[in-house]
Amino acid sequence: MNIAVALLIPFLGTMLGSAFVFFIRESMSNLLQRALLGFASGVMVAASIWSLLIPGMEMNEEMGMWKVVPVTVGFLFGMFFLLAIDNIIPHLHIGDDNPEGPRSKLSRTAMLTLAVTIHNIPEGMAVGVVLAGAMQSAPDISMMGAVAVSLGIAIQNIPEGAIISLPMRAAGNSRRRSFAIGTLSGIVEPVSGITIILLSSVLGVMLPYLLAFAAGAMLYVVVEELIPEASTGKHSNVSTIGFSIGFALMMVLDVVLG
Repeated sequence: MNIAVALLIPFLGTMLGSAFVFFIRESMSNLLQRALLGFASGVMVAASIWSLLIPGMEMNEEMGMWKVVPVTVGFLFGMFFLLAIDNIIPHLHIGDDNPEGPRSKLSRTAMLTLAVTIHNIPEGMAVGVVLAGAMQSAPDISMMGAVAVSLGIAIQNIPEGAIISLPMRAAGNSRRRSFAIGTLSGIVEPVSGITIILLSSVLGVMLPYLLAFAAGAMLYVVVEELIPEASTGKHSNVSTIGFSIGFALMMVLDVVLG
């Protein structure tokens, strides 16, 4: 599969999900939103473990028990990278009335878009770093495995796109504008993927660190935002079921295609 196509698949998932705004008249129910957030969390956790952290350790098998060191360092850097972005960029999460980050005069729509864009950065990084590993013939990372990650991220981007565009419509934006905002929030994924591929071509020995970095960034999003949003209030079991389905789906994709 062409590298460009693999990079664009997750973006197409976001576009497809954002298109739901043309077919659904009312805003998404709270129950469905919880299930979809749980599903997205499951996919991201499974991708972090099976496609990023484990391959990162297996690339340093000759280090023995010390093979965990590069992965641990990269993982923590990924966590702190997202933490820093969260604190320097003004953004507003869906369903929340209190903006995060520095005080800003940006509109509510702009800050909602920035929040989702921040979350999409680690997903694009994950696709990019696995593709980079496949391109460099890294052990335990195949091109089909990279495609599995790309497909998994795309699948979870479909409900994510809907979660963005439908509230935008409910807030008074036109259907076209809501679709455009939802779609554009995903453009950062191929951009961050390409950036990681370019970095890895220069810093080939850093690939285990980059794999873990992407995992840390994705898990930051899951723990900081997705799981709290999905589990607060009643019917938290719905998000747990969604998480289980997402995790199982991504695990199967990785094992079968990897």
